[in-house]
Amino acid sequence: MKNSWKKGFFLLLGLNLFILLILFVLIIMPNGEDEKIQPKNPDDNFVTFQVKSNKNDLNRLINQYLKKEAADSPIDYQVQLRDEVELYGTLPFFSQEIDLKLTFEPEALDNGDLVLRQKSISLGSLNLPVSYVLKFISENYKLPKGVIIQPNEKLVYVSMQELKLNSDIKLKADKFDLKKDDIAFSILVPVE
Repeated sequence: MKNSWKKGFFLLLGLNLFILLILFVLIIMPNGEDEKIQPKNPDDNFVTFQVKSNKNDLNRLINQYLKKEAADSPIDYQVQLRDEVELYGTLPFFSQEIDLKLTFEPEALDNGDLVLRQKSISLGSLNLPVSYVLKFISENYKLPKGVIIQPNEKLVYVSMQELKLNSDIKLKADKFDLKKDDIAFSILVPVE
């Protein structure tokens, strides 16, 4: 009988030590919820807000922005969002003005920038190579910072985060489907 009490005592002692060991491990282990609260990228100093828009509101905003950016440009132009991105302008040609219209197919990239692939062009009644007209525009139009025309590739690259805004806010294009009027942006607001 003495042996069974001894075995029971050591079994109970072992069970108590095992429970104390588990409690000690649970106390010193970090809480998994604290890790979820920390930002994914500690180097990122921006808070992100999602914004949906439509073509009409975006047309007003783009052209107001262009008017401010190109105030001292001798060439007048505007952008219209329809089922495609359309750029209208006039080019001085001797003593006359020639109407210019370019249409682009927009694509939102994973990094938040936009690529506008040139789709069609009309310059008065002249038939000029697309790369020539895009090169002429890039050399003679005052384009906002972050807008890069690549004539040989027949595209316009819009670096959304380089566009100059009233504050340190940056933009990223998430969706840019003009046919469905499905336009979404991320607004990045700096925080300290």
